[in-house]
Amino acid sequence: MLTRALFALALICGMAATAAAQDARVLALGVTDHEATKAELEAGTTLPAPKFNTPAVAYVLVGELKKGDTVEVELFNDERSLMHNTQTLAEGQGSVLLQAGKRGVPAGGWPEGSYHAKLTITRDGKPLVEQSSKPIAFE
Repeated sequence: MLTRALFALALICGMAATAAAQDARVLALGVTDHEATKAELEAGTTLPAPKFNTPAVAYVLVGELKKGDTVEVELFNDERSLMHNTQTLAEGQGSVLLQAGKRGVPAGGWPEGSYHAKLTITRDGKPLVEQSSKPIAFE
């Protein structure tokens, strides 16, 4: 009897933890050649990839966040972080668009390598979601 009770308790706690982790949803994550808009991302528009001589902006659109959640997006060249942006929510929001990048072009263009966006969502001081976009090379 005690074994069944412990099993049921473990099952319930596991389901609650899974439900909490599924609260935050990644709606869009990637790198584009301009500041993305919520409308573009919500419509599922395919955004153009940056080129070596265009701006490069990492973007993330996330939903189902709670008060106190911290969202961070970073633009990476290979494994080197180039730029990042962080926002801690003062209150729960339906969706949040966060971007990090450069509106201009570095002198001589972007260095060779693979670029990707990395998302980290932290809740109560613990990582809740960590995800990266597909790496792309700038033409």
